[in-house]
Amino acid sequence: MRTRLPIGDSAITFRADQPTTMKERLAAFGAGLRARSGLIMAGVIAMFLVAMGITASAAWRWAFHDLPPVPEQAEELWRVRMEPTVTLLDSDGTVLAIRGPLYGMPARLADLPEHVPQAFLSIEDRRYFEHPGVDWRGTARALFANLRAGRTVQGGSTITMQLVKNLILTPERTMRRKIQEMRLAIALEENLTKEEILELYLNRIYFGEQAYGIEAAARRYFNKPASELTVQEAALLAALPAAPSRLAPTDNLAEAQARAANVLAAMRDAGFLSPMDYLVAASTQAEPVESAFQPGGALEYGHLFDYALTEARRLLGPDNDVPDLVIETTLDTRLQNAAQTAVRERLERDGESVRASEAAAVVLASDGAVRAMVGGRDYTTSQFNRAVQARRQPGSAFKPIVYLAALEDGYSATSVFNDAPVNFDGWAPVNFGGGFRGRMTMEDALKRSINTIAAQVGMLVGLHDVAEMATRLGITTPMNPVPSLSLGSSEVRVIDLTAVYLAIANDGRRTDPYFVTEVRTTRGDVIYTREPARTQQVITRNDARAMSTMMQGVILDGTGRRAALPGRRPAAGKTGTSQNSRDAWFAGYTAQFTTAVWTGNDDDSPMANVTGGALPADIWRDIMAAAHEGLAVEPLSAPPPRVRTEREERLLTYYSELSVAFGRLRGG
Repeated sequence: MRTRLPIGDSAITFRADQPTTMKERLAAFGAGLRARSGLIMAGVIAMFLVAMGITASAAWRWAFHDLPPVPEQAEELWRVRMEPTVTLLDSDGTVLAIRGPLYGMPARLADLPEHVPQAFLSIEDRRYFEHPGVDWRGTARALFANLRAGRTVQGGSTITMQLVKNLILTPERTMRRKIQEMRLAIALEENLTKEEILELYLNRIYFGEQAYGIEAAARRYFNKPASELTVQEAALLAALPAAPSRLAPTDNLAEAQARAANVLAAMRDAGFLSPMDYLVAASTQAEPVESAFQPGGALEYGHLFDYALTEARRLLGPDNDVPDLVIETTLDTRLQNAAQTAVRERLERDGESVRASEAAAVVLASDGAVRAMVGGRDYTTSQFNRAVQARRQPGSAFKPIVYLAALEDGYSATSVFNDAPVNFDGWAPVNFGGGFRGRMTMEDALKRSINTIAAQVGMLVGLHDVAEMATRLGITTPMNPVPSLSLGSSEVRVIDLTAVYLAIANDGRRTDPYFVTEVRTTRGDVIYTREPARTQQVITRNDARAMSTMMQGVILDGTGRRAALPGRRPAAGKTGTSQNSRDAWFAGYTAQFTTAVWTGNDDDSPMANVTGGALPADIWRDIMAAAHEGLAVEPLSAPPPRVRTEREERLLTYYSELSVAFGRLRGG
């Protein structure tokens, strides 16, 4: 209700309840002030809340703007951040060498003794099965201990947080990273079970000495699978993740054992060990085994490692980019070591005097499996694999291919040819040592390595047929059909020439060499398995056996006598020497193995009159003697050459000398 009071010509309107006295006006002013103060306070509080929201939002963005996604399945974490690693296994599955970190096969919780995970839980995260990923009680305790000490003395990280740190986040040590670690740990436990997280932790944690995971660590330090670890050994391994490089027992055994004693005490306090079991375990300390696998070996078996990896990549195809490979091979480690020793010792003893600096060798089983391969004298000085990468002239070691073409063309081992001067379009081959011996059989020409007769035979059967025979038997390099092809002028690989001789040993069935039998990941997933290869009959059995008989004569009383094996073990082979002794070879076989050996120099400089029947034959004999240790003597499928009677030898010598005399008369 309003009241109008007249004053002169004007009027003032008052509300009926408006204060009129000073006291009333002061009271009204105070009430208004209080009302405005409430509004101001509300505004201040609102502004404070907005500022807090902005700060919280900024803090949230600061802490979590680049937070990586949380894996929803354990499978996603098994291979994350695995560095490229390749493991080389021999035919028995024994680890020969590793390039990169050592990752063991996955160890499942169900396959481990209870004391293995218990050792880690007791020292790393005793309340693991009680917290949601972050142990707030442990975090507060660690924070208080660190503040009191003025430095970091406790970490407070749970097993889940450690897994997050190692597999998802960066290793930086900042408050921001710690906050992220906590959030991700909680999120991870919402997606995975406790058992899955613990299993991942045991398989991915670093134990020093390039060993990742409990299986790799068990084999690295104790030469046994993780399923066989004792309580003391489990305690020693559980001691390592805190400082794996510093505590590695191979370098700091005393400190590692001291921490292992703390682990055993923690297992007792957690109730994992009874007082009696603790006393028994604490009375004996675990120690690394001297014979345990040492990381490396990639230098000792370097040429093999390179070859295995190349083969594995070829077999897997270009679209397979799996970084961690376990390659199982056909290698016989004992024989490989013997072959490397034979090459090294022979070159050290005789190489300098005959100016031979390098050698290569390949040993094949009867099914084509590469049992040994020497790519050179020393991988550390040269990674070039001369057994598979080098192309060298085989010299007379190529002649069996020429004579096989002749056998296929209707000639026989007893076919007679004349060792006399010949000339083919200006090319006039001569024999090693000079001179000519007149008429002789093809068998004798091979045994004595007569160049003129091999050249004649090549021209008679056709050089294109000789080149085709070489390819059919397993030579993969180009063959140039020129007259000198019959004397081995076209370059070949050591492994290919070995395959040629293997085909002859197998009665004409070609079986290509192979080295890789299985490829899998470090998790055990098989991604390649070799299927049994089909053999191909590339020459008749009769021709192969005829050649095998002829080549037995090379070792019995021909140019390859120094290759004769102990115990009169039947063997067949052929020597080879290129022009000016730039290459020297011996290739041959028994009923069990086929081996080819090359010696020479990488710069193609000549050796000092080295022939295939000398240094290469010596190396071949050393390797093959080692290969047959403990094996029964087995005959070759082909019979040995018939021994001529004394009368036959006299007649052969007479007619040979007579032929030479007539040749001289014609020449005069």
